[in-house]
Amino acid sequence: MNRYTKTFGILVTAAIVAGGVNWYQSAYADVQQTTPGLSDDPIVTKSYVDQKIAELKSGENSGGNSTPEDATKLEVVTIPLGAKLMVSAGGEIVVRTGKAVAYSSDSNGLSDLTAGADIASGSPIATNHLILFPRDGRGVEPDPRQKNGLTVLVRGKYQLS
Repeated sequence: MNRYTKTFGILVTAAIVAGGVNWYQSAYADVQQTTPGLSDDPIVTKSYVDQKIAELKSGENSGGNSTPEDATKLEVVTIPLGAKLMVSAGGEIVVRTGKAVAYSSDSNGLSDLTAGADIASGSPIATNHLILFPRDGRGVEPDPRQKNGLTVLVRGKYQLS
């Protein structure tokens, strides 16, 4: 092998290696380098997760004074005859005892999730059906034709009036 062929081979090999390095750098140039511990770092530590869980439990990040446990808790409420139970938007009830009547301050009613139906204001509510309150200004009251009040399970914020 002569001197020029050997030099040409070395130059070709160097060009291939340089091209490969250039391709590797351009292919991975958009990978963002992050500093560990900053907010843009996708890896979190156990202490960070524990801190966020503690904030959620204390209500710091919930946007209100209810905790995640309160949002899923069912509360037994007795509604006396002549009173109304007004439930906030997103709240749910299940009528357990007594005859309930839907109340709405506008023309729309309540959502009966068990039957897949809309309950108009003044209409009876079936026992043991899950009822959703899509907006504020809606509630339930005992049927005025009965002698006793009403017992319901409530999930969410409510007001007895």
